[in-house]
Amino acid sequence: MLQSGDVPAGLNVCLGSGPIDVYLSVLSGADADLAARESNYWQQLRTDGAIAGAFSVFAANATACKAELGVAPNVKAMTSLVFQFRDEGQAERAWGSGVFGFAPPPPGQLSPSLIRGTSTGLGPSSFTYDRPSVRLACWRRSVFVALVVVSNADLNTFHAATAAIDPRLN
Repeated sequence: MLQSGDVPAGLNVCLGSGPIDVYLSVLSGADADLAARESNYWQQLRTDGAIAGAFSVFAANATACKAELGVAPNVKAMTSLVFQFRDEGQAERAWGSGVFGFAPPPPGQLSPSLIRGTSTGLGPSSFTYDRPSVRLACWRRSVFVALVVVSNADLNTFHAATAAIDPRLN
């Protein structure tokens, strides 16, 4: 997952970043409905074979720490989720089914802002969504599935985040 050295100056780690159960516990005190929704996503991944998960949010303002995937209007933030599965088959199936509400787009629904596969730079089991205010990448590497969301930051910051996490997934 994203670490302090992976993010630009001015972004601070949010309380609860670390193991997903800790994050969900902290989030439940800030927004019970959001915590329940994200707990359901985590439970689905566990049903799909996830054995561990981690969540990190870095934000320029604490309001993003309480927002879904760290996305708050006009606040620079970076969020990463990484899930470990027992085997690559489980990870691939979970990635294909979707992670935290984000499923890979069907090949016929691609656009310049929505890319799937090796052209993302993250391997065949990957997709990226790129809009100026929100950028998202979801990919599978080995037994891991990662999701990165960068809001209100430039494309280079987004690419640096995925490039920092990808080699750690082995």
